[in-house]
Amino acid sequence: MDEKSVRYSKCGEITTKRSGKKSTFQTSTTENGPPLRRSPRLNEKAKPSQAVVAAKKNAKMRQVSKKVPDIVIKDIYQTAREAKDMVRKQTGIIYDRHMTEHKCIWDPNYPECPERFTRVLERCEALGLISRCLFLEAREATENEILMQHSVEQVKILKATSECRDEEFLEELSSRYDAIYFHPRTYKLSLLSAGSAIELTDAVCMGKVQNGMAVVRPPGHHAMKSEYCGYCFFNNVALAATHALTHCGVSRILIVDWDVHHGQATQQMFYCDPRVVYFSLHRFEHGSFWPNLRESDFHYVGEGAGLGYNFNVPLNNVGMTDADYLAVFHQVLLPMASEGEMEVTPACYAHLLNSLLCLAGGKVAVILEGGYCLQSLAEGAALTLRALLGDPCPLLPSQGRPCEGIRDAILNVIYTHQDFWQCYQFQDKYSPRTVGNLPNKKFPGQEEHHMPVVKFLGSGDKPERFATRNCYPVQSHEFVNAVTARLDHLIANTKLTFAPHRVCLVYDERMMKHKNTADPSHPEKPERISAIFSKHEEYGLLKRCHMLKARSVSQEELLLLHTQEHINLMQETACMKLQELAKKQDDFRSVYLHPGSYQAACLAAGSVLQVVDSVLNGESRSGVAIVRPPGHHAEEDEPCGFCMFNNVSLAAKYAIQVHGLKRILLLDWDVHHGNGSQHMFESDPRVLYLSIHRYDNGSFFPGSKDANYSVVGTGKGEGYNVNIPWNKSGMSDAEYLTAFYQVVLPKIFISVHCFSHVT
Repeated sequence: MDEKSVRYSKCGEITTKRSGKKSTFQTSTTENGPPLRRSPRLNEKAKPSQAVVAAKKNAKMRQVSKKVPDIVIKDIYQTAREAKDMVRKQTGIIYDRHMTEHKCIWDPNYPECPERFTRVLERCEALGLISRCLFLEAREATENEILMQHSVEQVKILKATSECRDEEFLEELSSRYDAIYFHPRTYKLSLLSAGSAIELTDAVCMGKVQNGMAVVRPPGHHAMKSEYCGYCFFNNVALAATHALTHCGVSRILIVDWDVHHGQATQQMFYCDPRVVYFSLHRFEHGSFWPNLRESDFHYVGEGAGLGYNFNVPLNNVGMTDADYLAVFHQVLLPMASEGEMEVTPACYAHLLNSLLCLAGGKVAVILEGGYCLQSLAEGAALTLRALLGDPCPLLPSQGRPCEGIRDAILNVIYTHQDFWQCYQFQDKYSPRTVGNLPNKKFPGQEEHHMPVVKFLGSGDKPERFATRNCYPVQSHEFVNAVTARLDHLIANTKLTFAPHRVCLVYDERMMKHKNTADPSHPEKPERISAIFSKHEEYGLLKRCHMLKARSVSQEELLLLHTQEHINLMQETACMKLQELAKKQDDFRSVYLHPGSYQAACLAAGSVLQVVDSVLNGESRSGVAIVRPPGHHAEEDEPCGFCMFNNVSLAAKYAIQVHGLKRILLLDWDVHHGNGSQHMFESDPRVLYLSIHRYDNGSFFPGSKDANYSVVGTGKGEGYNVNIPWNKSGMSDAEYLTAFYQVVLPKIFISVHCFSHVT
C-alpha cells in the first residue's frame, strides 16, 4: 500500500511525498499598506558579525538535527480499489513428454521412474483438467540461468554424460553421489525441467497466467550448488525463485516444500537471503530419515541477513495425518505468511494449497518434486491442479486431535522464531530454573511447559561411494496392498462434482421500503444495501454471478424459529400509522418500525433461503444475499438491534429441516455480538456458532455477559458456542487474522466432529 506523509516545518514550507516523488511548495504572506521607506544604508553590503554567523550556524545545525516526525496517512481502501479490475486469469500448465526418457538403465525398479510423470498426466486428463489450462511451451534453461545457483563444474560434469552410451561409466559416476543415476538424456532433460519451472514462474509473475503447475522431472530440491543428490541435478525451484528475484521485479518469495524429504539444497541456497522464506514440512525422525542431516532440524533458522527466514518443521513420528498437517499450516505457516510414510490424503493437498492462494494476489507456481507412491502422487497432483483451477476442495473426513508429536514440532518452531516474527508471541518463554517456581494456580503442572530438545540420531558420515542398485526402501506386499486399498476407498468416496454456477446473488430494491422517517440519518438506512449493490456493479461482479429472484418467507418457515406472537406483531405493523409505530417501537431495544418494515423483513429472510436452496440443490457453489433489515440480534420472540427476523439462523434451521444437513457453521464477524443467533442454537450440537465481536467487558451493544468467551453453550450444545470478544476498539487485520489462525480454523478443521471446510 502506498503511504502518504506530510512534513511540517517552522518556516512555512510543506513537503509532500508519495511513492518516492517529492514536490515543495513555498508560501508567503504580505500585509496591505504603503511601501516601506528604506534607508540607503540598507542597500550597502554590511560585514556580518562573526558571533552572529556562529550563532546562526549553530542554530541551523540544531534545526537540522531535530527530526520532524512524519504524519503517515494510510488509505485503507487502496487495496480494494486496486482490485477493482482484477479478474482471475487462466491456470497455466507446463510439461514435455520427452521427460519420460530419463530412467535408470541398470535398475528397472528405481523409485524415480517415468511412471511418476505419466501417471500424474493420466489422472489430470481423466478429470478433464488439462484442457481447462493454458498450455505453456516447455523450454531448456540456458547455461547462464543454471549458473545462477550451480557451479560451472557441476554443469560440465552433467554435460559430459549427454548422449553417453557407456553404461559402466554412467553407473560408476552415479556411485559418487547420494541416490543418483545418470542416463544419456539426463543433461538435456534436467535443462528442460529447470527451464519449464522458470518459464511457469515467469508467466505467473508477469501476469500471463494466474497460477500454474509444472509437471516435470527430474526433480530438484536436493540438488546443491556443487553436488547432485537425491534424484536431483539442477534445483528447479531455487532457479525459478532466483529468476523471479532477478528478472521479474519480485522482492519477496515464499517457498513451501511439503515433500516428505527435506529440501536441504533449496534451504542452503537461500539461507542468508531475507527475500526468500523457505518453509519445509518433512519427515525427520531425529535425523535417522534421509537425507539424515542436522540442518533439517527446527533450530536451523537462517543466517546473517536471512536469520529467521528459514523454517523447518521436522516430523519425528510416522503416520502423521491430515489433522497434523493442517495444524502446522494454521499455527505456523499461515500466520507467518500473512505478515514420507505419512498418512496425508490426496484431498488434503488441495486444502493446503487452497490456503496459500490468498497470498501474493493468488500468484502461485506449483512445481512437482518427489512422491513415489504412484497412485497417491497422481491423485494428489490432480487435486492440486484442480484447486489451482478454482474448483472446490473435496470434503475431508472427520479430523481427530493432532498427535503429540506435531504439537512438539509446532512449539519447537515457534520457540526458535519468536524473536523474528510478531505472530508467534502467544507463548511465554521460561528457563529450566524458573519453570518449577511458577505458581501452580496459573500453571497446573510442569507438563504444561514445553522444553525444546535437539536430538540427532543420524550418523553424519558420508561414504566415498554410494550404492547404485537396490539402494532404496522396499515396502512389503502387505503394506503396498493395504495402502492401495485405502487409496481406492478414498478416491471412490471423494466427491469431485460441483455446481455449474460459482456464485449466486440475490437483491431486491423493495427491501429499501424499510426506513426511519423520524431520523433519515439513522445508520440502518436503505442506502446500506443500494450502496453495496452498486459497488458490486461497479466492480463488474454482477455479470459474473448467477442472479436469483427474491422471494418472501412463508409463515411456516418463520415458525421454524420464531414464535407465532412475534410473527403476528411484525405483521400488524404493516397496517399501523407512523404515530402508532413510533410508540410501538419504544417497547424494543434499538428498533424502528415503518409500514414497509414487515414486507422488507419477509423479503430479507426469504432471499437468504433462496441462496440456501441454490447452494444445497447443487445449482451454485456459494452465494451472497444483499438484504436488510439484518437479523442476528432478533430473538425468537422479539425484534432487537435493527433486526426483526433472524435471517441467518432461520437459514441454518431451514437447511437442517428441509435439506437434512447434520452440521452447520455460523461464522459471525459483525462488530456486534449476535445475541439472537447464539440463543437460538446454544443447546444444539448441530450448529457451531462462532462470533468475533467488540465486547468492551460487556459495555458494548448488546451489552450482555452472554457475549463473553466463557459462554460456550449448554447441554448437548456445550462447546459449540465460541465467542471471541474484543475488549477495546481499533482491532485491525492483524487481530482478525490471529483470531482466524488461532481459533477459527483449528476449531473448524480440527475438532472431534469436523465441520467441513472453509475456503
